[in-house]
Order: sequence, then C-alpha cells, then structure tokens
Amino acid sequence: MSDAVRRIARWQAKCTPERTKATLDSIHEDMRARYEAATTALSAMETDVKQTLNARGVNTINYVPYLSFARQLFKLTKKNISGESMAIEAKVLVDKWTARSLNHDVLVAIRFENFSINEPKP
Repeated sequence: MSDAVRRIARWQAKCTPERTKATLDSIHEDMRARYEAATTALSAMETDVKQTLNARGVNTINYVPYLSFARQLFKLTKKNISGESMAIEAKVLVDKWTARSLNHDVLVAIRFENFSINEPKP
C-alpha cells in the first residue's frame, strides 16, 4: 500500500461524521460562551464609538467606515502587543483610513478616547 493511500485511509477512519459530532458536542458550550463574550465586548465598543462619532458631529450615514476602523483597532487590542508597538500599529490604521477620506481628527479621537492608544513617539 502506498503512503498516500495509507494516509487517506487513516484520515477517513478518524474523520467520520460521528466522531466530528462527538468532538463538537464536547466543546460546544465553551465555544458558545466565548462567542457570547466576544460579541458583547464588540457591541459595547461599537456603542462607545458611536457616541464619540455623535459628539464629533459625524453624520450617521458615515458611521460604517468609522466603525470598520474601530473594529480593526478592537482586533489589534486583542493581540499581545502594547506600548509603542501598539501606538505604531494604530498610527498605520489611522493613516490608512485617512487616505480613504475619513476625518483624521475623528480617527485620532476614536483611537485615544475609545482605545486609550497614544500617538507614537517621533
């Protein structure tokens, strides 16, 4: 029996629908709890950002790209970086979204007020 045939046979033996279902059933509750926590945190962040946008006089029709920027910052905060590295990464996002015609001052306000990320040092 060739190596490829043997590998395929082993994969088929361990990847049955019954085995997959049993695995997913055993971790389903933990997956649900993590998804619920992540969704709650994301929704709270979006609500806070909307308040910042409202305070800056941004029209609600323009919220979508600003919320996309905020989601990217949110994702960045979940990584294991901080300090000056975080400030540099956030500046890259501010520059990217400024180039996409968003108001630089509003982006900086979101970065600082909602995520407490300072400007990187020169």
